[in-house]
Amino acid sequence: MAVSTLEELLADGVEGRGVLVRSDLNVPLDDDGQITDPGRIIASVPTLKALSDAGAKVVVTAHLGRPKGGPEPKFSLAPVAAALGEQLGRHVQLAGDVVGSDALARAEGLTDGDVLLLENIRFDPRETSKDDAERLALAKALVELVGDDGAFVSDGFGVVHRKQASVYDVATLLPHYAGTLVAGEIKVLEQLTSSTERPYAVVLGGSKVSDKLAVIESLAKKADSLIIGGGMCFTFLAAQGVSVGTSLLQDEMIDTCRKLLEDYGDVIHLPVDIVVAAEFSADSPPEKVFAGRIPEGKMGLDIGPGSVKGSPRCCPTPRPSSGTVRWVSSSSRPTRRAPRVSRRPSSGPPQRARSAWSAAATRRLPSGSSACPTTGSRTFPPAVGHRSNTLRARRCPVSQCSSSPDHLAAVHHLGVPCPASR
Repeated sequence: MAVSTLEELLADGVEGRGVLVRSDLNVPLDDDGQITDPGRIIASVPTLKALSDAGAKVVVTAHLGRPKGGPEPKFSLAPVAAALGEQLGRHVQLAGDVVGSDALARAEGLTDGDVLLLENIRFDPRETSKDDAERLALAKALVELVGDDGAFVSDGFGVVHRKQASVYDVATLLPHYAGTLVAGEIKVLEQLTSSTERPYAVVLGGSKVSDKLAVIESLAKKADSLIIGGGMCFTFLAAQGVSVGTSLLQDEMIDTCRKLLEDYGDVIHLPVDIVVAAEFSADSPPEKVFAGRIPEGKMGLDIGPGSVKGSPRCCPTPRPSSGTVRWVSSSSRPTRRAPRVSRRPSSGPPQRARSAWSAAATRRLPSGSSACPTTGSRTFPPAVGHRSNTLRARRCPVSQCSSSPDHLAAVHHLGVPCPASR
């Protein structure tokens, strides 16, 4: 894959030039607004430091959480700016707006090596607008902050798939390059898709089928098993003609899921049982039901113990002594506690698991696993301890976790936070 890289930009020279960087700084916060996992901030440092050290005037744009159409104080990047400054070892300015008068004044006042973080890009509704003209207008305002001779570096791997102003439209206006983080992920993805050890199993989570449609269609042609978890499993179950109660559902994607099941029914595997409750609350008693028998008025909260233990219907591929396990998921509530992750099967050599969007979860794996230095994604070690799994079982009232060595917790991820961790 021919992608211009940060190294090429640095070789061309950036001293005195404005460089706009789209970073992924969407870190989890606790109820007091404190960062609970700085992993994404740490992962952004190599690109930003390289540009700053080379004398660029660095303007960083990023989002935090899901503000609804305008500024919300709880989603301010103020704590991120402070943490980023600590990691970089230099002061990071925070603009009081996205592309307004304060951002413009601060950008004009930058000297070589300075770093400016714009306020949450999603405070401007044009960032995620479906209107091409609106997104382009915001992109042009972002370009104005770095000047016509500026450059754009895409380093937010968790958002590179989104057609948004700071991700897609800016790249149409400026020379664009892949940052250290994105380039590293691309390299690993190329390895996974070109020389994957088999059996090759993919655990796919997240809440929306629409967000993962292209991924599903691509991986279903390559993987031996594509295990669907997360909130999207209910749309697939509905496509089979069964009731899903009040579970998360994308009605407009049911026909698409039905077609996927028809085309790739031997590869795609769904949960065989579900943990349900009347509502998403720690006070709502959970119960286990077969996946096709979710009662009316109940919502699915997690996969059940049969799916966790690897029912032949859910995960028919024998647990390999070698091979690849790839985890593709997304954390739908990034400001909440990340999901717990437990151990892989106790026998056999390490398997590769990739998590682009749930890096906070993979960083909680027990010590002994090797991690990608930029993303925190892990290679699971043999026979690691099960303390993460049992901790999650104690902490989450709706989870039916098992401390079995066969537990593959990646399938657990439903795209919702544990009610007990609020």
